Amino acid sequence: MQIVKRVWKPFGVLALTATLLAGCGSSATPGNTNQTGGGQSNQAKVQLTGAGSSFDFPYFSKAFAEYKNTHPNVEVNYQSVGSGAGIEQFTKQLVDFGATDVPLNKDEYAKAKAAGGDVVQIPVALGGVALAYNLPEVTQQLKMTPDVVAKIFLGKIKNWNDPAIQSLNPDVKLPDTPITTVHRSDGSGTNYIVTDYLSAVSPEWKSSIGKGKSVQWPGGLGAKGNEGVAGQIKQTTGAFGYVELAYALETKMSYVALQNKAGKYVAPTLESVTAAASQFPNVSADNFSIVNAPGDGSYPIAGYSWVLLWKDQKDANKAKTLLDVMKYVVTDGQKLATTIQYAPLPQNVQEMAVGLLKQITASGQPVLQ
Repeated sequence: MQIVKRVWKPFGVLALTATLLAGCGSSATPGNTNQTGGGQSNQAKVQLTGAGSSFDFPYFSKAFAEYKNTHPNVEVNYQSVGSGAGIEQFTKQLVDFGATDVPLNKDEYAKAKAAGGDVVQIPVALGGVALAYNLPEVTQQLKMTPDVVAKIFLGKIKNWNDPAIQSLNPDVKLPDTPITTVHRSDGSGTNYIVTDYLSAVSPEWKSSIGKGKSVQWPGGLGAKGNEGVAGQIKQTTGAFGYVELAYALETKMSYVALQNKAGKYVAPTLESVTAAASQFPNVSADNFSIVNAPGDGSYPIAGYSWVLLWKDQKDANKAKTLLDVMKYVVTDGQKLATTIQYAPLPQNVQEMAVGLLKQITASGQPVLQ
């Protein structure tokens, strides 16, 4: 299996270039394989393609690499291009699966249905979004309230030693350094999670900016993907932005302990993201937001990510491999989540995901038994 497009070096996954993969007979066009993968080297390779969420990329890299151990003839090419681009590629049927941190809205679903039929949306990952900053002279973890975070992104708090920040961190000597906000420039599910949170906690943000995969940010620097935002924060003194927790930890960025709905200051951790998810047991593609969760231990900026699959598959043999991979991703593969700072899907969500996979058919017949 080769995992391509971006290299996630810290987790030991070797990502080859698209050119090399093409030299092995790969194609980015779905439906070009008629044999399922297995453990035997004399079987034809099965090539699966996906695109979308950079939020998912670290977990997918790990899970697909582990799947390779027992299915050496299965190649997965996942492109970390952002949720918006992933939805577009999936709808155009350029890939076998899409990945997005926010399920399809009504217009997106209608467009996809017109292009390829009904879509099944499967929860595959659960993670937190860290509010990261670059202040080399500050070694303590900073505390922030929802109001302060919103005012920073609105451009109303401009310097790090602003009284609103200093009062929350009386024992920290904050520098008189301008705050440079960093946001996603591409259509992004991580954008949606963050702006969904800001809309939940700030009436001004809700009325003036709102929530979405793409919004009109009041200012700051834009960067593509979680990778790009992390890089921009790392190279900009005074920067403040948001990245999926795994990226913040791997790049050793400082990040905020955020006041939650219960008034407690909570950092993003496996436990605090799991606590947030536990407050929303009936999550679905129509009821997916878990931001600003109640509970003392809940981290306020968390979310699920979703894989997009066609409900009726064109190639039954290829579909068997695709669904076997996805079943692994939502069940046994979840054991890998904690090793790369993702929270495992709750058991009820895993069961729901498998149930959704069982709805997928090929020529009208269920693919996954």
